[in-house]
Amino acid sequence: MQDVCNVEEIFASKVFTLGKMKERLPKNVYRTLLRVMDQGGEMSLDTADVVARAMKDWAVENGATHYTHWFQPLTGITAEKHDAFVTHPDEDGRMIMEFSGKELIKGEPDASSFPSGGLRATFEARGYTTWDITSPAFIKETATGPTLCIPTAFCSYKSEALDKKTPLLRSMEALSRQAIRIVRLFGNTDARKVLPSVGAEQEYFLVDAKKALQREDLIFSGRTLFGAPAPKGQEMDDHYFGVIRERVGAFMHDVNIELWKLGVTSKTQHNEAAPAQHEVAPVYESANVAVDHNQLVMETLKRVAGKHGLRCLLHEKPFAGVNGSGKHNNWSITTDTGINLLEPGQTPNENIQFLLVLACIIKAVDTHADLLRQSASNVGNDHRLGGFEAPPTVISIFLGEQLEDVVTQLVETGKADSLKEGGMLRTGVSTLPDFVKDATDRNRTSPFAFTGNKFEFRMVGSEDSIGSPNTILNAIVAEAFCEAADRLEQAEDFDMAVHDLIKEYMTRHQRIIFNGNGYAREWVEEARRRGLPNIPSMVETVDTLTTAKAIRLFEKFGIFTEAELRSRAEILYETYAKTINIEALTMIDMANKQIIPAVIRFARSLADTTLAVREAGGDDSVASDLLKAVTGKLSETKQAVENLLVEERKASAMPRGKEQAFRYRERVVAAMEALRRPADELEGMVDKEYWPFPAYADLLFEV
Repeated sequence: MQDVCNVEEIFASKVFTLGKMKERLPKNVYRTLLRVMDQGGEMSLDTADVVARAMKDWAVENGATHYTHWFQPLTGITAEKHDAFVTHPDEDGRMIMEFSGKELIKGEPDASSFPSGGLRATFEARGYTTWDITSPAFIKETATGPTLCIPTAFCSYKSEALDKKTPLLRSMEALSRQAIRIVRLFGNTDARKVLPSVGAEQEYFLVDAKKALQREDLIFSGRTLFGAPAPKGQEMDDHYFGVIRERVGAFMHDVNIELWKLGVTSKTQHNEAAPAQHEVAPVYESANVAVDHNQLVMETLKRVAGKHGLRCLLHEKPFAGVNGSGKHNNWSITTDTGINLLEPGQTPNENIQFLLVLACIIKAVDTHADLLRQSASNVGNDHRLGGFEAPPTVISIFLGEQLEDVVTQLVETGKADSLKEGGMLRTGVSTLPDFVKDATDRNRTSPFAFTGNKFEFRMVGSEDSIGSPNTILNAIVAEAFCEAADRLEQAEDFDMAVHDLIKEYMTRHQRIIFNGNGYAREWVEEARRRGLPNIPSMVETVDTLTTAKAIRLFEKFGIFTEAELRSRAEILYETYAKTINIEALTMIDMANKQIIPAVIRFARSLADTTLAVREAGGDDSVASDLLKAVTGKLSETKQAVENLLVEERKASAMPRGKEQAFRYRERVVAAMEALRRPADELEGMVDKEYWPFPAYADLLFEV
C-alpha cells in the first residue's frame, strides 16, 4: 500500500518560491526583486547579497551543502558544477557557510568542452553562467545529497549564447514587445507584457533495467538497433489508456511526488499507444519555466526509474514496428493581466483581436514553415516523423471546421456572418447527460493544431529540449505581429485597415491550413502542389537556419546573431554524424561479438542434429532446411557487417560538417538497415536459448 501523499503540503516544498522570498526578504529587497523579474534591469550587488543569504539559509535548512548554476548547453541536456557553501574556517576552526550575491549572479564553468560550433577555439575556456531571475531556484535531491540549483543562462566570453535558454529569453522579450503593440491597438492599456505559455506532454517507454543492460544498443544509443517484432504489438489497441500495471503505477506515484516537490505541476498520467509506453503532462506555465521543468521531468523519469529497477527510454523510436514517442508542445500567449490572446470567445467570427492574432500566426507558420520543421528535428525524430504514427514532415495548420469556415468566409466575401456550432451530444441513455459539444473535432495527424485556446505543436521529439521549438515559435510570431503593428499604427481608419489586413493574411497564407488526414499519401502530393516545403530528414533541415530570411528574422529581434546561427548549424551536422557513428559501431560490435557467434553455435547444434537424425535413418529435412536457411542468412549478415564497416570508416574519415553528415545519412544509415534485415530474420529462426540478448517480447511485455 502506497503512503498517503498530501499534495498541497509537498508542492513546491523544494522551490524557493515568491512566497518563501516574501517571508525571508526585507520588503524593499522583495519589491526590487519583483520589479526586476517583471520589468528587467539590474540588481545591485548589495541587494543580491541579501537574496543570496536568504536563499542559502533556506537551502541549508533543507539539508543542502552545495549549490550549482544549472544550465542547458547545446548538448540538449542540463549541466551543473557543484560548489560547497563552505569558506575558510574562522580562527576557532569552525566552518562558516556563506553564499554571496556575486556567486548567485555569476558563475564561470569551463566552456571549452561544450559544443560551440566554432564560436570559440578549444583553448578558450572561459564561459559565464548568469542567474535567470524569472525561473525559481530549487533543491534537487540525488545521491550527492540535496543541492541548491540556480537556473542560469550560459554565454561565452564574447557574449555569444552557448545554450538553449539565452535565445529563448530573447525571443520571449521580442514576442512580448510586439504583442503589446497589438493589444494596445485594441485599447488595452493595462497589460505591460505578454508571455508565451507552454505545457509539454512527455511520452516515454519503461523497460526492465536488467534486461536493458544486456543490450549494448540500449546502453549506447538509447534505442534497439536490432530486434524482430514480437508476436503482439499495439494492434489490439489495448494498452492505450489501459489499466496501469502495479510496477509502473508505483513508479508514476514516486515520479509525481518528486515533480510536485520541484513545483512541476504534473497533472496527467496514462498508458500510451505502444506496449510499455506512457505519458506524463503538466499544467501550463511561462515558456522559460516550462523548458526548465521539462528538463526536470526527463531527469526525474530516468532517476526514479532506476530506483524501481526500470530503465526509462526517451528516444523517439526505441522499438521498430510500434509507435515512437513525441512531446506535444502546447503553446499560447497571455497578457500579464490574464488575457489569453488565443481565446476565441463565444463568437470568434466577431472577435477582431483574436482574428488578427490568428491571421498573424497563420502568416508566421506559412512564411517560416522550414524553420518550424527544423526546430523539431533531431536524429531520433527521423525514425518517427512521417511514419504514419506522428505528424508528417510537411508543416500545416489544423484550425477545425468552425475556424476554417470563418477563414473561408473572410477570404471569399471579406466578412464572416455565420458561425458553425458544435451542437448537442446525445448518448441515447436516459441516465447520461446531454451536453454541448465542442465546435470542432481534434486532429492527431496535424503538426500544428489549434485546440481551443492554444496551438499544439505535435512534431517535437520526446528526447529533445523544448527550448528551440519555443524560441522559433516566439520569433516568427513576433515578426508577424511587428509587421501587422507597423501597418495598423499608421492607419487612418483602423477598423477598415485591420479588416483588410486579416483578409489579406488569410488569403495569402490559406495554403498552410489543412484539416484532413496528415498521414494520407495524397496529402504529401497536395502539399507539394500548394508549394509547402517537405523536408524529410534532420540533416536536410539544418540549412534553414542560415538562409538570408532566417538571419534577417533573428538579427532583427536580437535573438541570434549570424555567427550564433552558423554555429548551431555546425553543431547539428556534427551531432548527426556522431550519433550515427555511435549507432553504426554499436551494430558492428553486437553483430561480430554476439549475434554471429550465437548463430554459429546454433548452426553447429543443427548440424549435429541433422547428422544424428540421418544416421538413425530418420527424415533430416527439417533440420537440414533450417540449417541451410540459417547459414544463408548468417553469410548475408557477415557481408552486411563488412559493408557497414567500410561505409563507417569512409564517413568517419571525412572532415566534420555538412558533407560528412550527409554521407552518414545517405550511406551509413542505408548500410545499417541492410545489416538489420538479415539479423532480425535470424532472430526469428534461432532457438531463444541461443539468442544473445533480450528480444522485443522480453522488453515490451515483461514490466
